[in-house]
Amino acid sequence: MKTKAVSFIAKSGTGKTTLLEKVIVELKSQGLRVGVIKHDAHKFDIDHAGKDSHRFTTAGADTMLISSSTKLAVVKQHEASPPVEDLIGTYFPDVDLVLIEGFKKNGLPKIEVHRSQHNESLLCRGKVHDPSLLAVASDEPLEIDVPVLDLNRPAEVACFVIRALGLSVNPLDISCKAI
Repeated sequence: MKTKAVSFIAKSGTGKTTLLEKVIVELKSQGLRVGVIKHDAHKFDIDHAGKDSHRFTTAGADTMLISSSTKLAVVKQHEASPPVEDLIGTYFPDVDLVLIEGFKKNGLPKIEVHRSQHNESLLCRGKVHDPSLLAVASDEPLEIDVPVLDLNRPAEVACFVIRALGLSVNPLDISCKAI
């Protein structure tokens, strides 16, 4: 797999999406092309009743793509969720980095999001010792075997990702050098 990727994992409601929004802004400021994959355990539906796209999938289309001058979306029917590595290879060849929200059980590098008021234990350190854990983004100090990043400093998290994955960024930008 050529495209670099990292999964941000945590229990629901911990703040993965909020952190990722801010990390994306920081990564984009470094000149990186960023993609995102969001795992949804609730069987989302972006295909709304009454719209042409919904009519096509309701009629039985196995794959439906809608495109405009600024974006496109694909609705592809499948029996089971494809491996995240396949999704990256198929849909993200044109980005430098894919941030993944969820997919806890993949073997890709992971950053666990931890909030003292929300999480009693870590997913990757405790009952399970996940060797793909790179770091924990937390709002409190932790005594663990991987770096602990400040959850409230998304620039720090972004710079850690850049360094850990060996991404090339604008050499004139000194913002990651200061962290």
